[in-house]
Amino acid sequence: MPDHRGMTGRAKARTALVVVATLAVVGVGSVMVLNASAQTAPGSTQAQVPAHDMAGMQMGSAAQAGGTNDVAGAGPVTELDKTFLVKVRQAGLWEIPAGDLAQTHASSEQVKRAGLHLLDGHSHLDQLVREDAKILGVTLPDQATAEQQGWVRQLTDAQGLEFDKLFANLLRASHGKIFATIAEVRAGTQNDVIRRHATQANQTVLDHMTVLEDTGLVDAKTIADVAAAVNPPAK
Repeated sequence: MPDHRGMTGRAKARTALVVVATLAVVGVGSVMVLNASAQTAPGSTQAQVPAHDMAGMQMGSAAQAGGTNDVAGAGPVTELDKTFLVKVRQAGLWEIPAGDLAQTHASSEQVKRAGLHLLDGHSHLDQLVREDAKILGVTLPDQATAEQQGWVRQLTDAQGLEFDKLFANLLRASHGKIFATIAEVRAGTQNDVIRRHATQANQTVLDHMTVLEDTGLVDAKTIADVAAAVNPPAK
């Protein structure tokens, strides 16, 4: 009769050997996977990258950084571009005081409203023009032109309806002339910073012309003078 106890013991022994062998295979496989992961994981101190690939990665990063800087001020800055920034700066230097005067000297609520638009719009543009001029290396003036300073003196000396009419026509004439310059710059500039600035200035000046016209005080002669200035008759 077969000894079942002996067979059972041998079976158990064979099972134990199989288990041990299986665990050994799994252990070796785990070590291989861990080593492979360490070599390929991003940021791993054990990652192995060929020297020529590292050089290529560094050159690529430098090229991207340089490309970003180029995009910030891409394109040449012409004399017209520089003149445009100067004019925007000078406009703010006299139109912000004019907007202030409208709050104390005007008799019309529409004129006071137009003054607030000037204060808000040119305060924003003045900050922007100083930032952009710094980026492009353009020197800006610290004061308005002599003519613009004379306009501020005229407004300071006027009150009530006289102020209202003077304000509406002086500011509408000034905005109309620079509006034409903005269009010329925006259409022809090759510089990204100037293009962005001209777009913002266009929106601001258009808003100011609109609120000035809404006062109902802008004379037809003012519009005609602006038209003649921006489109002089052929000789």
